[in-house]
Amino acid sequence: MQILILAIIFMFIACMVIIGYDTNRFVVRKYQFLNEKVADNFRFVLVSDLHNKSYGKKNEKLLKAIEELNPDAVLCAGDMLTAKPGRDFQTAIEFMSALSKNYPIYYGNGNHEYRLKLYPETYGNMAEQYERELKKAGIEPLVNRKKQVPGKNIVIYGLEIGKEYYKRFQKRNMEQEYISSLIGQPDPQACNILIAHNPEYFSDYVEYGADFVLSGHVHGGVARIPVLGGVISPSFRIFPKYDGGIFEGKSKTGKSTVMVLSRGLGMHTIPVRFFNPGELIEITISPKEQKG
Repeated sequence: MQILILAIIFMFIACMVIIGYDTNRFVVRKYQFLNEKVADNFRFVLVSDLHNKSYGKKNEKLLKAIEELNPDAVLCAGDMLTAKPGRDFQTAIEFMSALSKNYPIYYGNGNHEYRLKLYPETYGNMAEQYERELKKAGIEPLVNRKKQVPGKNIVIYGLEIGKEYYKRFQKRNMEQEYISSLIGQPDPQACNILIAHNPEYFSDYVEYGADFVLSGHVHGGVARIPVLGGVISPSFRIFPKYDGGIFEGKSKTGKSTVMVLSRGLGMHTIPVRFFNPGELIEITISPKEQKG
């Protein structure tokens, strides 16, 4: 009996150590892809779901890691702040402002940025304040609009879907033309990158015709179990299909789409990480020669 008690105590302490370690660190992951429509190499950093987390004073550790990668741009998949009434978002602003001094920023909103705008009776003018601070830093979020990357033949789209697509315990079906009604059709002559915060609708992003999808939202499933993967999603789905990493899909017309799903950098409702450190992602898209 004593051995069993000691074993339980040891396991509990080990779990607490791992949680403390993983909750306060991040790793860098690098991915490389080829695309026949890209005119030149495009190497960028993907950040997502910071939720006001700070790695060192004013995120100096995170900023240094990005500086060492020296990307062409920074793409943001949303939720850099946490939507709570009266919550200070200074950490997110300081981080994004520091990045904007050195890199072009392509900022897609997450559900937390969206929520601030949706419920002014709860959040007051937090949405206006946040957008004003971003604008001071030269950042204008891509809210259902697109922007071309100079010299690369790449178009980046920022998709902001409605609140009905973030409901817990259930997944609402997305109408076939919903995405195109918000951001228009993808450019058939360019490489199209879709920043879409919620990865649950990956099959709809595939049918839309994006070449690449950048998502976040799931935080890697909070805790990760070998083989089984992430444990829970924000919509309270156990062992979600899309938890983190690379996913590939093919549309009904045969077009291929790749989704890079970030495990995020911070946390909020469940403020821990277990076998699931924060994630900073470097992505390189290079030209692919067409056969024939």
